[in-house]
Amino acid sequence: MLDLKMYINGEWRDSRNKEKRDVINPATGEVFAQAAEGTVEDAKEAIEVAKRTFESGAWSELPPIERASYLFKIADKIDEYHDELTKLETMDNGKPHREADGDITDAANCFRYYAGLITKPDGQTYHVADPMQAMVVREPVGVCGLIVPWNYPLLMSVWKLAPALAAGNTVVFKPSEVTPVTPTKLFEIFEEVGLPKGVANMVMGAGPTVGNEIAESHDVDMVSFTGGTKTGKHIMKAAVGNMKKISLELGGKSPNIIFADSDFETAVDWALFGIFSGSGQVCSAGSRILVEESIYDKFVDRFVERAKQINVGPGDDENTEMGPLVSEQHMEKVLSYINIGKEEGARLACGGNRITKDGLEKGYFVEPTVFVDVTPDMRIVQEEIFGPVVVIQKFKDEEDAIKLANGTDYGLAGGVFTVDGAKALRVIKKLRAGITWINTYHPTYNEAPWGGYKQSGIGRSLGTFGLEEFQEIKQININLQVEPIGWFSK
Repeated sequence: MLDLKMYINGEWRDSRNKEKRDVINPATGEVFAQAAEGTVEDAKEAIEVAKRTFESGAWSELPPIERASYLFKIADKIDEYHDELTKLETMDNGKPHREADGDITDAANCFRYYAGLITKPDGQTYHVADPMQAMVVREPVGVCGLIVPWNYPLLMSVWKLAPALAAGNTVVFKPSEVTPVTPTKLFEIFEEVGLPKGVANMVMGAGPTVGNEIAESHDVDMVSFTGGTKTGKHIMKAAVGNMKKISLELGGKSPNIIFADSDFETAVDWALFGIFSGSGQVCSAGSRILVEESIYDKFVDRFVERAKQINVGPGDDENTEMGPLVSEQHMEKVLSYINIGKEEGARLACGGNRITKDGLEKGYFVEPTVFVDVTPDMRIVQEEIFGPVVVIQKFKDEEDAIKLANGTDYGLAGGVFTVDGAKALRVIKKLRAGITWINTYHPTYNEAPWGGYKQSGIGRSLGTFGLEEFQEIKQININLQVEPIGWFSK
């Protein structure tokens, strides 16, 4: 059994109270690791270390090319441990090997992207009125609190750690208490490449204790959180004390719009991927499929037919196409939403049950679930379920599609399927969403910003925007004619 410890000031340690939390393989329901259960005192110590290290300049004042060299080494080590990380990610989260494999590759490439980006010019100069010269420089924010979710344990960690470290910040990092295994391995890599002590600190534990302390602390200059909108609002309130910078990537209830003129099989195929990859535990999942009324029945029939064929099983089985939900608690939440959908009068076209056959009875498996004949006011249409549950809505025309698509509190993502390029762009431009696709769904790139509108969050991850989140902008004005101003009389 794995024994996972926290990492503070370059040292591996248990929590102050020595308590442990079981880490469960969601495919088997078995405990395969125990993780230190951090306390408020542990978080305070990590914050103090990060602050002291930042102020020392041991990391923040290193030339960017030297910081980049560490990030390149980290990327190489992720590649070196690729197979081990893939196996651990599957045990930790439950996702199939082929999904975990892609996540590990993306994680390494994310470090390489920011290692390259930080060495590029990023300032500006302004030719203002003589005798002045003005310039802008970018500096690290300071101590950054990074809090990540359980659906992409390693990749979400890297999306925050790579740009934060590249920019010269020190960090206090909290992995999800549900999936701390691959983040721990990442910190072992930090130690292996010789990252200076105190630069990256990891405190495990629950959100209401460790996470809240990170958000409230006046010694934390920025908090970056990915997770549910409800928790994001709590973090936002907690951060008010010292007006710390915040970056929040929150929930979604994203529309996937299928027009009658789309390539039919392509639309069905991507729509399946949009909701059932990651077992639907993806913030940008296409959990609302909007279909033009002339092809609605045909689409529903084909989509349901394909959904029933999805091979659900443990992630370490090469034939598995969809894995379990991450925990028993989350499975119960998803099943409760399925019951809500039935009570609201939606028609269950397929799925809706926990899978307890073929050796899966101990895991947290739920059938791919499709609701039809829904109305916009239903909770299953408005609220994020975060599981393999999709609603299929009917629309009349382009205007109706846009109205339905924008009809929730969320604005994270959205897709459009049509062979009419002009129509696709018209619709995309009217979607109140930060991440959009045309004739595809879900591809993500380190080079492109990630984040949403409305209650889907504040700020952006990835790309140049992701680096800027972890930087402050400073204006510098230089007087080239050093003499008294003569403003006041002698």
